[in-house]
Amino acid sequence: MTVRSGPVTVRVPATSANLGPGFDALGLALDFHDEITVEATGAGLSIEVLGEGQGQVPLDETHLVVRSMLAAFDLLGERPAGLRLACRNVVPHGRGLGSSAAAIVGGIVAARALVGGEDRLDDLALFQLATDLEGHPDNVAPALFGGLTISWVDGAAAATQRLDCQVPVTVFVPPTAVSTEQARGLLPETVPHGDAVFNTGRAALLVAALLHAPHRLISATEDRLHQPYRAAAMPDSYRLVRNLRVEGVPAVISGAGPTVLAFAQGIDEATPDGWARHRLDVAERGATVLLG
Repeated sequence: MTVRSGPVTVRVPATSANLGPGFDALGLALDFHDEITVEATGAGLSIEVLGEGQGQVPLDETHLVVRSMLAAFDLLGERPAGLRLACRNVVPHGRGLGSSAAAIVGGIVAARALVGGEDRLDDLALFQLATDLEGHPDNVAPALFGGLTISWVDGAAAATQRLDCQVPVTVFVPPTAVSTEQARGLLPETVPHGDAVFNTGRAALLVAALLHAPHRLISATEDRLHQPYRAAAMPDSYRLVRNLRVEGVPAVISGAGPTVLAFAQGIDEATPDGWARHRLDVAERGATVLLG
């Protein structure tokens, strides 16, 4: 066994997927971090959760961070006899800001660091495991690598391209959650060919706009594949998106919602009553290990 003595801390950024037209492909890491600390013990499992999810998430082996750690330990071929886990969460749950991706990526990165497994589980293998656990790569890619990511799956193999990107972001977080499963359940099995063509062009334009042409963002963030179908599940969010876009602000639903992401700052007055607002930068780094 090569289990590290002492705690391992991992900081993982929030993420926003889709960004409008890039459904299940584009992701952006945001400078808003969850932090998990894990330490090997002689036996048993101890879990402490502070912040988001406190009093709501399970405190046993079904906890998503623990499940992810155990999956990584299985791939690495060794597991500590016991674990002490502390989660300090700021990423809201069920709001479309990648809380599950942060838990998965944080767990497997922490597991690898705890047993010194970097030579047995490189970043691409870690990314594949995270994708398998999450079910799709669009959030786990920026959570792991930071920046702007374009992700896809070749057969069963997850792949991603990371790009440097700096753009001002404001997220508006409503007080109530919408589950990803519920939001996905509203999507049709097929879409009109014209809508697919429209989104293909807009997704390509969005990458160019984020990197080189921010004046194109209002057009580049238009979408016909998923946001219109989900409007009924989050009417307040869609009202905010519509109002911002009428004012010329590039605004989209973040991930499966209901958080609204705008590529702008200085729009604080747009915050609905009871909502939280965060001005954020793009996180250049993904999950980061801090040894203590």
